[in-house]
Amino acid sequence: MRSLYPLCGRKLVRNSKMEAWRKRSIGSLSEDVLNKLSVMLDNSTCGWRQLADAVSELPRLRCSEGELTSCSLQVLSAAGSPGRTLLARLADRSCSLDNLLQCLKKMDHQEAMQFLMITVAEMIQITVQPQSQQATPGSRVILTCRASGPPGLGYQWFKGKEEILDPTGTTPELVLCPFDPSHQGHYICRINHGENFVFSQWAHVRLVGSVGSSPGCSSSLFSGSVSGLYINQHPQSQAAYEGDELLLQCNAVGNPPAQYEWYHNGIPMPQQKTRCLKIPYVTTAYKGEYRCKVFNLYHETWSNTAAITIGPSSVTDASWVEIDRGLESQEVCGSTSRRGIHLLQQMTNPPSSAKDFYATDKVALLIGNMNYRYHTQLCAPIADVHELTNLLRQMDFKVVSLLDLNWQEMHSAVTEFLLLLDKGVYGLLYFAGHGYENFGNSFMVPIDAPAFYKSEHCLCVQNILTRMQEKETGLNVFLLDMCRKRNLNDNVIVQPGLLKVTANIVFGYATCVDAEAYEVKREDVSNGIFINFLKKRVCEDEKVTVMLDRVAEDMGRCVITRGRQALELRSNLSQRRSLTDQIETSQCSESSSARNLQWAVAHVLPKTHYLQFDCGVRVQLGFAAEFSNIMVIYTRILEKPREIISCSAQLTDFPEDVDVDLKKTNQETLLEAGSLLLIKEELPSPDAPSLYTRIRSLQRLKRELTFTVCLHYTYFNMDEEIQECQPVTVGKPLVSKLNLHEPRPSCDSSAFTSFSLDSSHPGFSSFTDDFDTLTLSAGSHYANTGSSSFNIDAPASSKSANIPEETDSPDISDGPRPLVATKSLPHSQLNVTDYKFSDMHNFHSY
Repeated sequence: MRSLYPLCGRKLVRNSKMEAWRKRSIGSLSEDVLNKLSVMLDNSTCGWRQLADAVSELPRLRCSEGELTSCSLQVLSAAGSPGRTLLARLADRSCSLDNLLQCLKKMDHQEAMQFLMITVAEMIQITVQPQSQQATPGSRVILTCRASGPPGLGYQWFKGKEEILDPTGTTPELVLCPFDPSHQGHYICRINHGENFVFSQWAHVRLVGSVGSSPGCSSSLFSGSVSGLYINQHPQSQAAYEGDELLLQCNAVGNPPAQYEWYHNGIPMPQQKTRCLKIPYVTTAYKGEYRCKVFNLYHETWSNTAAITIGPSSVTDASWVEIDRGLESQEVCGSTSRRGIHLLQQMTNPPSSAKDFYATDKVALLIGNMNYRYHTQLCAPIADVHELTNLLRQMDFKVVSLLDLNWQEMHSAVTEFLLLLDKGVYGLLYFAGHGYENFGNSFMVPIDAPAFYKSEHCLCVQNILTRMQEKETGLNVFLLDMCRKRNLNDNVIVQPGLLKVTANIVFGYATCVDAEAYEVKREDVSNGIFINFLKKRVCEDEKVTVMLDRVAEDMGRCVITRGRQALELRSNLSQRRSLTDQIETSQCSESSSARNLQWAVAHVLPKTHYLQFDCGVRVQLGFAAEFSNIMVIYTRILEKPREIISCSAQLTDFPEDVDVDLKKTNQETLLEAGSLLLIKEELPSPDAPSLYTRIRSLQRLKRELTFTVCLHYTYFNMDEEIQECQPVTVGKPLVSKLNLHEPRPSCDSSAFTSFSLDSSHPGFSSFTDDFDTLTLSAGSHYANTGSSSFNIDAPASSKSANIPEETDSPDISDGPRPLVATKSLPHSQLNVTDYKFSDMHNFHSY
């Protein structure tokens, strides 16, 4: 009877190889394999969007809304592939083949699973690379190359470009014996299986002088005297930033071949045992000293020490030069030549035992004021609000992001935000813009504040906190990225309502009392110093106060901010509550469902329009959202008769309510249209070019958005341009449904400002009771349900993106749908460009 053990043994070996391959990154797949996979994923029923949903269950692999939008936009190019772009992003996050296979299994994508399994089974992986050596005449030199893969691997050694015909030239071990000068040179091994093949690294074999060596080929593996061990390449000290790739190299020659073992701060790194130490995505945990121990059978030596610094910010190590610009402003200058940091940091799965607390929901309001009418204009809030939005969405926050709000709009937005809060809800308010602090109260300055503003022209943060506490929230977080200088024009002491002892309040101030907060001004987009550091830590699974303490420590190590800007933390948080805490849906009240439904009502983009003109031209009119109150409209020629040689569809006649820069309408690129958040996305040029128009301040739209599409075209052999026009009405998109320009009831608003709504205020009008138009049903009331029509991004929005190509708005009965796409700011856009001393500006208070 035959024994089954040998067969089982081979099966176990093969399974172990398969398991080893499963742990490899999908980046190890060939370009051809990735392209074939992307073809299988470029569909709407079981494709890349479903894969993005599946991988989002692993926080470190979750793609942001902007990244998914970037994938979607690939369809604008004939050669573009959303699936290929998504796979590239997953490879950047070190997604393993096992992760990919599990996700494909959840999707029930049998074709892709079978293809990937067959591909993995046929892949060849070199496990032992040949090493450079030096040997004495007459000695025995062995070059070794081994690989794992399918059965029947073939080996072929080459010296330079010439095949080695020696019997050992087709084996894993090439033997050169006795070694003589003709053997000197560079060697490489090719491993193949059928048409698949890979090459090893080059190994340089050199002849050194004989010291007591005996001629001929000794039966001993290493005859004669050992040549020693010599390091000819030492690792070099480097300065890197979080998100960069760290590469250290150490090379040695010797006989027997050298082996390597890397040490970090004196501690061995078990997984790093080759001449190259490669870490694809570093964090501050990787800073310190690195050395490599090089050894063989007879010798051991150590490389030089390489000091690695991991900078938390691209403005680290710069110096300050102040230029006095009077009371109104102050310019601070700096210079640096380093690359920027990656703003998004990978999240890890925390142990379940650490999740002692949960939220019934998580809601965030982010306001960035830039274009002040009577004060210094700012540059950073647009980028800061955008990046923080993406990070909070990854933690399942319902986020609304608004830019450039006046007093009434800020007041109404905060009112709607408070109506979304309920018992156990985590509420977060972030403000970037001008501000000040008087008598312990912080004030956010709207864009229409007069030149000498007082508390009555601003919103008091402490009053907002009082109202938040009335909702019995689980956590109240305020992140105030503004100045806290004393306002000498305001002597009124505001008396906020009495605060309850709730032990759940956290204030994170970008700077200390009577100090200013700074931003890094750039030609395109800018960043505030506070957000530059906060972005690295905000997704950490730590108590909020611990996370902010680490941000403060990072800022304290930054030379350029030392003595000028330091984060100040105020908190009475007694429980270990984190922004990453899970939402316990079973504990959510019916008001949560009402909030999500009404969010959907206020978050709907117009449907894609298709216009047919009399000349035979067919035009597509698409929509996408940058922020909750900023929308991009594009026109695209889909069909035109052959006799028309040139054709373009341009938008005109916008209502006065919205803010449209006429000089930047109907532009061929998003950058020219003023959409800075997409300028480095390398948006592919579509076969049918598009014209882009950016519409801001949708919160001021009082009626339905109506404009004109004007078609300009020219016939063959005709010089005269012909025009056809069609009016288009698209309703009230996004936040415009909320009518934030209208006052809110005095019962809700008196707590938000430093004075009663009964007092006079510029532009204040009597409240018109039309809330029924903002709710899903006439019978739903804010006070009873806690619901609101406020424009909030549901957690599902992080799993798919609104793209211009999507045509229909969701039905309300379908629940919240991902309707707003915030575009991810590419790392290179924010950080690679060097900062200059003259680019440093502060958030001016007066």
